[in-house]
Amino acid sequence: MPGNPPENQLQDKRDLMSLKQFLRQKLPDPNQLSLLLDLFAPAEPTAAPAPSVTPSVTPSTAPATTATTTAAPATPLASGMRRLRLEPHVLDYRLLRSKRRTIGFLIDDEGLRVTAPRWVTVSEIENAITEKKQWIFNKINEQRERAVRQLKPPMVWRDGSTLPYLGTDITLRMAETGSNGIRFDEATRELHISLPASATEQQLKDRVQGWLQTEAKRLFAERLPIYAEKLGVSYQQFALSSATTQWGSCTADGRIRLNWRLIHFALASIDYVIAHELSHLREMNHSPRFWETVQSVFPEFEAAKKALKDHAPETLPIF
Repeated sequence: MPGNPPENQLQDKRDLMSLKQFLRQKLPDPNQLSLLLDLFAPAEPTAAPAPSVTPSVTPSTAPATTATTTAAPATPLASGMRRLRLEPHVLDYRLLRSKRRTIGFLIDDEGLRVTAPRWVTVSEIENAITEKKQWIFNKINEQRERAVRQLKPPMVWRDGSTLPYLGTDITLRMAETGSNGIRFDEATRELHISLPASATEQQLKDRVQGWLQTEAKRLFAERLPIYAEKLGVSYQQFALSSATTQWGSCTADGRIRLNWRLIHFALASIDYVIAHELSHLREMNHSPRFWETVQSVFPEFEAAKKALKDHAPETLPIF
């Protein structure tokens, strides 16, 4: 058999050398995965991470034809990244293999990461991504909106500054006097604060915080009996809370705690939390019967629940 032409032999040697160099490289860890989303190319930089959310779907629920009908096949990229075209967008992501039984999605400052069982095929994973694409795009948009909000300068405590009160902004009006005083003008939505000329910024914050907590206690005391009567329950007492992770709590013996920060939100959000906690006096759980109880006295609870869940902590003033 005639030998290969010299140029072909040279190419074979080059291919062999490239293969040896490739084998000497440290291959990427298949257990590491991250996902980057290119929604509106070029992607905007994010200033801070969005809250992590981890929904999951079982591989068997993903329709087998979804990816082939709505998305182009993924294109392998460097460092274990993959690309999936979800018209009109392009999605770059990393995949993490694990021992979990379902396909999970996590969105953070690095984008979208998909975690899947080792036995699930890439096709099934892409079907699941396609099925959840609207959720993915929505969360990325929320992340970008959050980044924009975080770029806003922090509140400056001075005359003319605004802060949220019952769902709308109110304006601070400062007056340097020899005494302390605070008064809210409902007509102008202005909070008039009188402080000595030597007062510090922290003293101003403390004065405003004290007023907000007083208003919260007054309003909660008015709303609690309304929903207690509707539910046919009795609570023993209530107190203000400064918890960082809870809007309210309820004990089996009828002790209610409500976060004073609720005063920043609209009345619907406050009523939802009150109805929620009082409903625990009938159902000390979060079963379907509990949510039916909440709905019986607060039909629009889903919207209020979502408003509280989606609120951005950085939009609230820091005291």
